[in-house]
Amino acid sequence: MDQKIFEAGAAREDITPPVGTLLYGYTPDMVSTSVHDPLNVTAAAFRQGEDAALLLSITLGDFNTGLCDGIRRQIEERTGVPFGRILIAATHTHSGPNTSGIEGWGEIDYPYVENILRPAMLRASERAVAALAPAEISVGETESRVGINRRQQNRDGSISLGQNPWGAFDPTMTCVSLRRADTGSGILNMIHYGCHGTAAGLNHEISRDWSGVMTDRLEKETGILTAYWNGAQGDVGPRLTNGGTTGDIRYAEELGGIAALDAMKAYKARGVWKRGELRILEGELTVPYKPLPPRDEVEKRLASYEDPESLFNVEKLEYVHWRDVAEEYRKGLPAHDTRFRMQETILSLGDVAFVPFPFEIFSGIALRLRAYSPVRYTLSLSNTNGYRAYLPTRDQIALGGYEVACFLYDGAYTLSDDADQYLVEGSLRIMENRESPEA
Repeated sequence: MDQKIFEAGAAREDITPPVGTLLYGYTPDMVSTSVHDPLNVTAAAFRQGEDAALLLSITLGDFNTGLCDGIRRQIEERTGVPFGRILIAATHTHSGPNTSGIEGWGEIDYPYVENILRPAMLRASERAVAALAPAEISVGETESRVGINRRQQNRDGSISLGQNPWGAFDPTMTCVSLRRADTGSGILNMIHYGCHGTAAGLNHEISRDWSGVMTDRLEKETGILTAYWNGAQGDVGPRLTNGGTTGDIRYAEELGGIAALDAMKAYKARGVWKRGELRILEGELTVPYKPLPPRDEVEKRLASYEDPESLFNVEKLEYVHWRDVAEEYRKGLPAHDTRFRMQETILSLGDVAFVPFPFEIFSGIALRLRAYSPVRYTLSLSNTNGYRAYLPTRDQIALGGYEVACFLYDGAYTLSDDADQYLVEGSLRIMENRESPEA
């Protein structure tokens, strides 16, 4: 093992928007009227020898890929941490400003980004790097029923957003704790769990949703900075007492209290303290694109829309898909890569590996990765380093539903139905240090 000292540091900054900010996640006209709990960005910095990395948690819904890349470049300039080794994960609250920009859900709130978010992310990153100190790591986990599969299958076979008690979800909540090796004082508690931040529903309060209640309580009880990283939440919603996965701010408080109890269980279940071992595992993930649909089908679809400007959410996304495919035909089908390609950086801290994806991944992806991973605690991250809507498992595509529609209509060129297998196998290959079959 490399004898160079493992170091860690952490810092938090406030990113709460002003009251009156539009909230993202449902209709594009949700105006905030109060602040229930503040939003924040937490940066965790790691260094060992010449290797350094940053893992940020921002308590927002989704983070536009281009916007995210621009801020990562600035963080690189300010901290010296390489661009590819800066991971920015959104917690996916539906009660924060729009930083997504996905068609149908409204425009990115650029005044918020430039005046509040960007400066805070840079400050948090710089402070975390400045706080680097020799560190130890301890990990605990517990089973949590905070989430439930939200793809409710109705009697007629249709899929709606609700609760599906027989559907897949990842019940494991993990607490990764870091402390200074010299003094034993806490640096950071990292809570990982996969679940939508929709307990507050169509509310008008700015909020981190249920995860905010959880992290605040664990932080108060332990006296250690605590933040949340969302796992495989694409098909998982909060398990609310109303039988659904949306409610109001009181449901967020109720579920957050349950989550806090589980987080404390995971914290108390931590094993022995070990010296961390920072490993940066890098490679390319590729997924085939589907062929474009026939031109006559595209034209027929477009002709069926009477008032496309009035559409929003998934209906607008679908319309824009057909419009963009038509534009590809109009341009004479210019040369286009047959595969989606992304540079993957897996952050390993010894027994823990954070595996990021720029999608809302379904829980089956995380469960399979964990089952076959060479790393004991393999923690998948949704909505990290960009956003490309949902990534369902292949078995769910035939059932349809909201999430599948988002997957099928995100952009002119869409991913193959077995994209989940490409992501799982590609991530395992990187962790196992195997060459890509295409290499």
